[in-house]
Amino acid sequence: MEILRVEDLRKEYGRGEARVNALDGISFSVEKGEFVAIIGPSGSGKSTLLHILGGVDRPTSGKVFVNGEDVYRRNEEQLAIFRRREVGLIYQFYNLIPVLDVVENMTLPIQMDGRKVNEERLEERKLSNRRHHLPNELSGGQQQRVSIGRALINAPSVMLADEPTGNLDSKNSQEIVELLKMSNKKYDQTLIIITHDENIALQADRIIAIEDGKITRDERTRN
Repeated sequence: MEILRVEDLRKEYGRGEARVNALDGISFSVEKGEFVAIIGPSGSGKSTLLHILGGVDRPTSGKVFVNGEDVYRRNEEQLAIFRRREVGLIYQFYNLIPVLDVVENMTLPIQMDGRKVNEERLEERKLSNRRHHLPNELSGGQQQRVSIGRALINAPSVMLADEPTGNLDSKNSQEIVELLKMSNKKYDQTLIIITHDENIALQADRIIAIEDGKITRDERTRN
């Protein structure tokens, strides 16, 4: 079942001779439960694509459909709700709120919605002995687990991760990937990761390569 579809996506920055085509006619679709790795050199348009998929940055033209709905027919308030409920955004830099503890950071999106916290999802982050620690009292790997917990607390259909292991050593990197893969398999959540790490990319079901704002390769690594 298709959960995400991108049609002729274009994103331009600047004007005239200074104009840059960050995305130049990107089209693809993703099935529910797929694990997709997006690779490419720096400046290829990977992060721009992820931000547009996640409702963070509007495209210049083209369309993005999530669960059959056109994302950018929404107004700004509706987009904020979309980001909170339908996608989970995970970044290389954890973006935790320094004055909030682990539980408060992780549950912030669900508290904003006035919904009940799922305790099982909190425990899956393996931070039970750090629940009331502030971000500066945590290691990089622990902070990223909190960031992932926050992204997944609302059980989004699609998880979007931009270099989620970029600041971590190899051991913590693999633990973070295993955590994302667990949510992908256990909850049948679609997972899209931007990565420079070939070892991570090879664990995906599918690899999409981007260069100069265009897809240069789209291949399935496993069924």
